[in-house]
Amino acid sequence: MQNRITELFDIQYPIIQAGMIWCSGWELASAVSNTGGLGIIGSGSMYPEVLREHIQKCKASTNKPFAVNVPLLYPDIDKHIQTIIEEKVPIVFSSAGNPAIWTQKLKDEGIKVVHVVSNIKFALKAEACGVDAIVAEGFEAGGHNGREETTTLVLIPQICEAVKIPVIAAGGIGTGKTMAAVMALGADAVQIGSRFVASEESSAHDNFKNAVVEAKYGETQLSLKQLTPVRLLKNKFWKEVVSAEMGGASVEELANILGRARAKKGMFEGDLDEGELEIGQISGYISEIKPAAEIVKEIVDEFNKTVNRMPFLNL
Repeated sequence: MQNRITELFDIQYPIIQAGMIWCSGWELASAVSNTGGLGIIGSGSMYPEVLREHIQKCKASTNKPFAVNVPLLYPDIDKHIQTIIEEKVPIVFSSAGNPAIWTQKLKDEGIKVVHVVSNIKFALKAEACGVDAIVAEGFEAGGHNGREETTTLVLIPQICEAVKIPVIAAGGIGTGKTMAAVMALGADAVQIGSRFVASEESSAHDNFKNAVVEAKYGETQLSLKQLTPVRLLKNKFWKEVVSAEMGGASVEELANILGRARAKKGMFEGDLDEGELEIGQISGYISEIKPAAEIVKEIVDEFNKTVNRMPFLNL
């Protein structure tokens, strides 16, 4: 299963684990990398000293490549970048900000850079900034999302036609069949988040993992569009947000409802009522918490079976 992405990252499978805040620490990242994919440490929920600890533990747990996801709006972004450079992290996935600010500095240090986008405009901008690849994320994805609400199957072929660099598809992907579908549309790899939330190595609270497993179709919704759109599992907090939005709440009022540390409260501390539970639409398909290695194997096996049934895809 060799292509531009496996060669770029020196990995066995074109399967990338998303850098999810509160859910993707060193244990999950190293487990995915050891299985042949690319594990990612999600730095958005970490203080600089915590990120360094996770990087060092990841390096001690795998001799395979791994990455760090860096939300570019993070307040201590310069400290995170310095830590990544000092610890010689080979790959950075940037998101939520302007890739022009840090891409060249990272590349000057020999670090490969990937940027997450949700539309063609930002894909072209990221390519012009010199990133090595992009993640094109459809609105089925969990967590923060694009305002256009473009679905993955619509977004991927458009971006693949617009750019020359490798494209990693994200949003609603958690099985071998969905992986085959987006690669048939031109993607070079997939980035998977929600399925890995419900893994044994995920740093998410067991309450959140169990809530994901128990979720049914239609139990997530894109919310807080006036602030930063985010897909949430429906709970008491979500109902409060929806009620405020329907009542015409201002941006300031919505920000006050969101408050601070809602995501930590829900995903890391396990408060299923008052916490912000970020998860994708594919949560309705997840029925069991499994080791990351087993998840990767299932995806690869199903992908191969799917492709073998459709040899004309030539993947």
